[in-house]
Amino acid sequence: MTLCPEYRRILHKMGYYNYQQGLIYRHLNQDNGWISHEKRCRDFILKALDFYKPVKVTVFGSGWLLELPLAEISERVESISLVDIIHPPEVIEQTAGLKNVQLFEEDVTGGLIEEVWEKAGNRTIFNRLSSLGSISIPEYQPATDPGFVISLNILTQLETLPEKLLRKKSIAAEKDFMNFRKEIQQKHIRFLQKYNSVLISDIAEVFRKKGSDSFQNMTLAADLPEGKAREEWIWDFDLSGTDFNQKKSVFKVIAILL
Repeated sequence: MTLCPEYRRILHKMGYYNYQQGLIYRHLNQDNGWISHEKRCRDFILKALDFYKPVKVTVFGSGWLLELPLAEISERVESISLVDIIHPPEVIEQTAGLKNVQLFEEDVTGGLIEEVWEKAGNRTIFNRLSSLGSISIPEYQPATDPGFVISLNILTQLETLPEKLLRKKSIAAEKDFMNFRKEIQQKHIRFLQKYNSVLISDIAEVFRKKGSDSFQNMTLAADLPEGKAREEWIWDFDLSGTDFNQKKSVFKVIAILL
């Protein structure tokens, strides 16, 4: 599935293309900082495949394929569906030779991007939304059985750009934004719980600045299920200190077998 030109224009206006490019640029600038995180993701996914032995796999948030052991998965299953809002041209080229891999461009929130744009995209400083009450948060509904599902580092990213737009286009209270984030995450978790699945996500970002105490920002707003197995680790996201005011940041990451 390929998104229509009008939908692509919405994505461009909301910053999705720049956001995607920003991720790969950050990866390239971090030297070895992401290697351990990527290996932990890949290892957990392969252990999950050994546990469930699926025939079909669907990956939500496949992105640049950095954390996904695609070659190993393609050798073990009959079909793989890679689902993301946008697939980079490099990924399209990379997967072209894999006969059991299909690419789908979909809004994994189930339509929230279009909903937010229709309700707030054309608003100005003179007619901002007074609250987020008119924003309906759907649950993603797959067109076919996805088989074994992998949610790969997108749980806390689903709300990022819709929330950014709404903060510009509304005067909603902070508690409204917290509830907005929580409901989006809860809907995604509820979807995953319907299938044999793996959830890999950051849960908090810890900022460190030389000569100062560290402080933590919780990126997870929803409650996580216990699952059949889980692992936790630190992702050295910003070792080079490229964040604001030269703060270095790491993410706390959790992987859960559902």
